[in-house]
Amino acid sequence: MNANLFSRRHFVKSTFLTAAAASIQPLRAAAGGKPIPLSVQLYSVRGDCAKDFDGTLAALAKLGFAGVEFAGYHNYKDKPKELRARLDDLGLKASGTHIGTANLRPDKIQQVIEFHQEIGCKYLIVPMDGDFTKPDKSKALADVFNEAAATLKPHGMACGYHNHKVEFDKVGDSNHWEIFAERTSKDVVLQIDFGWSAAAHQDGPDLVKRHPGRVAVCHLKPTVVDKEPGKKALFGQDSVDWPPILKALQEFGGTQWLTLEQEAYPDGKTPMECTALSFEALKKAV
Repeated sequence: MNANLFSRRHFVKSTFLTAAAASIQPLRAAAGGKPIPLSVQLYSVRGDCAKDFDGTLAALAKLGFAGVEFAGYHNYKDKPKELRARLDDLGLKASGTHIGTANLRPDKIQQVIEFHQEIGCKYLIVPMDGDFTKPDKSKALADVFNEAAATLKPHGMACGYHNHKVEFDKVGDSNHWEIFAERTSKDVVLQIDFGWSAAAHQDGPDLVKRHPGRVAVCHLKPTVVDKEPGKKALFGQDSVDWPPILKALQEFGGTQWLTLEQEAYPDGKTPMECTALSFEALKKAV
């Protein structure tokens, strides 16, 4: 990790973040229950992963993340045992992974189960599929998830879908996200990305409460909505109202992992620096 991150300049900015996060520190006590572990989506530092995957995992472990959510396996693509050993050495868990829908179909799912069981990864999430919003194909897509969920459940695993903005486009009196939720069983995870849902002007806590127990994994993406003045895409400094979201996840989500995704890098900072800053603020919010 860049030593500049621990410069005096960083200390001043970290002090600001700490103050911002302190205002939401009572959340854990208010929500009650066991703290939910914190993970990071590796897409946040995808450039670092491409250059040095092992080194990036080590840097994230050093920051204090309990888990990582995969977005590709790089030099461990066909080496699940070696990847599990690397995670174990670093004290990291596989909080989930993003994979294509094809991996959930009957001709591939057994191989996918074997790989992810080996690395200890329970949640298989599809980050996007064009059929999700197509009226003539969305029902068949939901059926793929239902069938896969039934196959995965005896193995203690689950599949799910991750939203962007388009999933909340209106369909009559509903939207694509709600239609998918209604068509799929409770065993299909609804991985809400609260940055994208905020950008789509959705009520984050309501999304959780509408389908209780189905947000086993989620994305906490610092997001500036509609170019809101004075905001930046760092946790606690962005547009998203995080306290009620975190409270809803604790009380209603059935949430097993809170996953930070840092997709914007303000102030000319590197992806790793921004991830570290957001993580420090998030730790004080949960």
